[in-house]
Amino acid sequence: MRKIVVYELVSLDGVAEDPDGFFDDWDDVVDAHLASVIGTQDAVVLGRRSYDQWARFWPGSEIEPFATFINTVTKYVATSKPLDQDWARATVVEGELVAFVRDLKQQAGGDVGVHASISVAQALLAAGVVDDLRLVVAPRVAGQGRRLLDGLPPMRLEAVRSERSPAGHLLLDYRVAR
Repeated sequence: MRKIVVYELVSLDGVAEDPDGFFDDWDDVVDAHLASVIGTQDAVVLGRRSYDQWARFWPGSEIEPFATFINTVTKYVATSKPLDQDWARATVVEGELVAFVRDLKQQAGGDVGVHASISVAQALLAAGVVDDLRLVVAPRVAGQGRRLLDGLPPMRLEAVRSERSPAGHLLLDYRVAR
């Protein structure tokens, strides 16, 4: 069975929206962490807003290792409308998101990533289909913006790994307890 892995950049106060506003000092440890996360993934689920933003940016990007990964991986987009922008290996999620991801989880393959899409991550966490939550916590307070964990039901997480990067980011890997 595949694992569903949520990977998010968040501020110290839990904001995940617009990480460019609080995340500006990437370092080699954060880079290696990202490489280890995406190294096991062969599919990604994105929300429509993230897809639209990323489809404009990543095809021309040379920011590695993520550019090669996101441009070649299968991308499932949670949206009710046709995609306006063409991007390699992108397809619209057929049917209801949680049911689609539960089915995807049962198929053969690598891990399925959820990157940047707050509403998708929240829906999947609330439905209990996420296996791992991997956070990079920036040493900044954003003060405002959508928070990743707002509105979720109580859940228990098991700490799997934690590390501090040279720039002061906390790399926190959790397994969602069943």
